[in-house]
Amino acid sequence: MQQGTVKPATDEQVFTSRSFRDALGVFATGVTVITTRGVEGHHGMTASSFTSVSLDPPLILVCVISGTQGSDTIERNGVFAVNILATEQEPLSRYFASRERPRGRAAFEGIPHRDAVTGSPILEGVAGHLDCRVTESHQVGDHVIFIGEVVAMDFDPDVQPLLFHRGRYCALSPDG
Repeated sequence: MQQGTVKPATDEQVFTSRSFRDALGVFATGVTVITTRGVEGHHGMTASSFTSVSLDPPLILVCVISGTQGSDTIERNGVFAVNILATEQEPLSRYFASRERPRGRAAFEGIPHRDAVTGSPILEGVAGHLDCRVTESHQVGDHVIFIGEVVAMDFDPDVQPLLFHRGRYCALSPDG
């Protein structure tokens, strides 16, 4: 740790939202695109807030900003897929994170994908995907936590995942 960054523990520490984000940023995460189908077309959004919940039954969770098209669409149709991006798919992550990207039927034009069992888009070339039906949702702070039961999945153990750490994309070293 850098000197001067550790403060003595107190009952209540004062910190900013920026310092909170910086602290969370030291935890390396995989990069995913959460996809779902909707009446107006497919929807996708970049997310790093994804984790396993249970092996039996197979459950995962994703956190989506509440009040957004993504959270509303998942809530309405009850399905989503987690696309775990490969190292070379950084441009896809940036595309689905952009506020200026096309919406509705144009959202996936030119993006190679297929529909999963639930109808959610699965992006071509991903390291893996999990196709889910929502079993629960919880409004917590400024996000909705969706818990999904995995109904289909696939992965390629030879594909290296895209990672995000301290505000930057990165990859595993060649020796793993």
